[in-house]
Amino acid sequence: MHPIRPLTRRATPIVAAALLAMAGGTQASSHREAPFITTSPKVDAADFYMFNSYESGRGNYVTLIANYLPLQDSYGGPNYFDLDGNALYEIHVDNNGDAKEDLTFQFRFKNELSNGGAGITVAVGDQSPQIAPLQKGTVSAPRDQHLQVNQTYTVTLVRGDRRTGTAAAITNASGGSATFDKPADNIGSKTIPDYVAYAGQHIYSVNIPGCPTPGKLFVGQRQDPFAVNLGVVFDQVAAPVSALTDPNAIGASASTLAYKNVTAIALEVAKSCLTQGSETVIGGWTTASLRQTRLLDPSPKAGLQTAERAGGAWTQVSRLGMPLVNELVIGLKDKNRFNAAKPKDDGQFAAYVTNPSYPKLLESYLELPNSSPTNLPRNDLVTTFLTGITGVNKPANVVPSEMLRLNTAIAAVPYAQQNRLGIVGNILAAGNDSAGYPNGRRPKDDIVDISLVAVMGGLCVANGDTDALGFGAACKPSAVPLGSAVFNLNDNVDQAQQYFLSGFPYLATPYPGAGAVAAQAAAKSPKSR
Repeated sequence: MHPIRPLTRRATPIVAAALLAMAGGTQASSHREAPFITTSPKVDAADFYMFNSYESGRGNYVTLIANYLPLQDSYGGPNYFDLDGNALYEIHVDNNGDAKEDLTFQFRFKNELSNGGAGITVAVGDQSPQIAPLQKGTVSAPRDQHLQVNQTYTVTLVRGDRRTGTAAAITNASGGSATFDKPADNIGSKTIPDYVAYAGQHIYSVNIPGCPTPGKLFVGQRQDPFAVNLGVVFDQVAAPVSALTDPNAIGASASTLAYKNVTAIALEVAKSCLTQGSETVIGGWTTASLRQTRLLDPSPKAGLQTAERAGGAWTQVSRLGMPLVNELVIGLKDKNRFNAAKPKDDGQFAAYVTNPSYPKLLESYLELPNSSPTNLPRNDLVTTFLTGITGVNKPANVVPSEMLRLNTAIAAVPYAQQNRLGIVGNILAAGNDSAGYPNGRRPKDDIVDISLVAVMGGLCVANGDTDALGFGAACKPSAVPLGSAVFNLNDNVDQAQQYFLSGFPYLATPYPGAGAVAAQAAAKSPKSR
């Protein structure tokens, strides 16, 4: 493996951060990124993470996290945010570089009313009507008697093609059940006084077919891990250039996603069970599919999920691998098409990467004419998004395609030593952290700032005049009109300020809908300022 050499000219890690903000990277988290998906938030993929586990003692594992149903307000009752029982959620792994899935983890969900479908009732005179809320009393355990709705799920591992391959159930290492419980969302401290302990009972050790080493599994509500200044970016980057180019402003603004929750689908799998042969690089992405036919029932029966009847073939409607791609790279008319496409067919979108529109758009937004990189076609972006970087995360026999790529042979770095700017930040700091984005993606990686570096030419500055990183001879400092100023760009939000757990499932406890913590969150929320 080739070492990633630091730049001869040292720069602060903030350098790399600046680039993504200007590139619109603030939308790296995939919230409402395509026209159709805005109509189906339960299958909207928000973020995808894949990284070598950095929890102590778990160095031989890879963690995969797919976040869905973004922008959850913690007080969003009375039904809160269960996943769609008529959808198919999947995490795919390509372990030979051919742009096709070799392993697919399939998740199916089911809502169940307690007490055999009767739910919880109360005596009112000579009647016993069912209660309206989800709960009646304190909740502390899976399938708690005080909850009248429980969401369960199954996980199936498919080897080969996702629809025609060999399928087998993932089972609980304790007891062998193939059905798992998802915790109720964090309703509030009166209903669930100790949500940490409650959610912790839903972290499972699991047996994975064909894998001799047990893995870990969790599905449930978490704090949204992504930090971004969404409003400013969507409003034509409505901030003065002086603020966006001030490295001292990093962390000066609160994330507009602060105090929002998401639903995380998290797996931890032994590296040896994900790789194939001598290839240490794996590619990953998540998708969600709905049935091709959905028929609304004008007279639904009593029960849950009776208002529609779903049938026909599974139809992919959401896709997420590398962050930012559908938000900032793919043209508006092709966003639904990209969400429905498989990586092997990504050649149809190649021009969006080789000749990206967003740098030119930023010239207009920020009144900075002729500031776009001149090395067209942008082979540096092709490398970053479609093939992986030679010596870092490029498979030996890669077929260009969009997915998140991770070299499982590069050791994880403890959280405190992680460079929030990933590979680029490590180069700038002459450090020892090659385990970050775009070599996979960790929760701490500030993909807004990292991606801005890439889009506005920072990788070409790093590549130097000798093509040190293999991005092509045209990708050099003189091709970057912003010059060294590119390293001062930032969106004023710092991903490293987010709170994360030290181990699986890594994402923090979700904000409660009521109670002291909820009151504190409301007081600090950007919308209340």
